[in-house]
Amino acid sequence: MDIIIKKDYEQMSKCAAEYVAALIHKKPNCVIGFATGSTPIGTYRELIRMHKEGLDFSNVIAFNLDEYYGIGMDLSKPYAMDQSYQRFMHEEIFNYINIKKENIHIPDGLTKNPEEFCKEYEEAIKKAGGIDLQLLGIGGDGHWAFNEPGASLDSRTRIEKLSKQTLDDNYEAFYKSAGFLRDDMPHYAITMGIGTILDARSVLMLANGYKKAKIVAKALEGPVTNQVTASAIQIFKGEAIVILDEAAASMLSEAKSSTSVS
Repeated sequence: MDIIIKKDYEQMSKCAAEYVAALIHKKPNCVIGFATGSTPIGTYRELIRMHKEGLDFSNVIAFNLDEYYGIGMDLSKPYAMDQSYQRFMHEEIFNYINIKKENIHIPDGLTKNPEEFCKEYEEAIKKAGGIDLQLLGIGGDGHWAFNEPGASLDSRTRIEKLSKQTLDDNYEAFYKSAGFLRDDMPHYAITMGIGTILDARSVLMLANGYKKAKIVAKALEGPVTNQVTASAIQIFKGEAIVILDEAAASMLSEAKSSTSVS
């Protein structure tokens, strides 16, 4: 595991975008797993800037980690009234790069047969050749995607019930400002499993801010446990890159020899 500590969110985001761009230059038809949430927004903005300077996404294949179950993108609604991750990904990056529509894969939150859809999503990843680089954040309770505490580290794409902390965190981030009541939020999501994520050839995990410092330390230096599903990074067999700002790294052990600061 390579842990890179940057001064602040801006530097962290630029560093992450450089890793993604390097992969695209090396393998133009690479398969990238994308993530939602506030953490990768800076990375996406930097990738958009790089695209304007020539970074070509035309052969890139995208698979998103997750989507709320019960909602989907509705372009007739204003942004504040549409909290789908479909909408998020198009608003934050896909509308601004030359990725092909047919190469974008995001779980369908409106599917009538979620179990069958989840099987098909797994098959689509395999058909694409597997994920070359999976972008990841980390939830306040240490979850990856919507793999809540207690999720199996062998889990595959499935429907998952959201924990109270996830509902609270996402309510603050998305719904409160839009005037939604907490009970209006979807309580389930379609998510890639931890086993699905661990099948990627490389993972790139991002975290910023003091609020994430304690859980980052648990995930990277604590025991591997399904109570902190992001701790699975410690058993990842491919290339694992963690990019943190100084605040998120503030509770890591000083003895971490793999850590670099710049």
